[in-house]
Amino acid sequence: MSVVKINVLTVPAEQRETLEKRFASRAHAVENSDGFEWFELLRPVEGTDTYLVYTRWRDEASFQAWMEGPMKTAHQGGGGAGEGAGGGERPRPAASASTLWSFEVVQQAGPKGA
Repeated sequence: MSVVKINVLTVPAEQRETLEKRFASRAHAVENSDGFEWFELLRPVEGTDTYLVYTRWRDEASFQAWMEGPMKTAHQGGGGAGEGAGGGERPRPAASASTLWSFEVVQQAGPKGA
């Protein structure tokens, strides 16, 4: 079964727009990665400054390959339209803290008839 990775980002209110714009304009390398199944950026609605970045992968090896390849390149300044693009100084992170949660999918369901 699939594995889920949730990056928990603490984002101050004044950085929310910056974070969302960076994700919207990011290089789309993750969508083309072997084993990638799903991505969602979840904005907090009330009572927290925590965003969740949800990704689902075929297996742990697929996630690790992405982490060591396209993700690492993008976060080191070689990511095209994402952070670090343009050759200048890298922009400061929009999040003030980050934690990675890992899960295995043990059950799943979808709409009937879909």
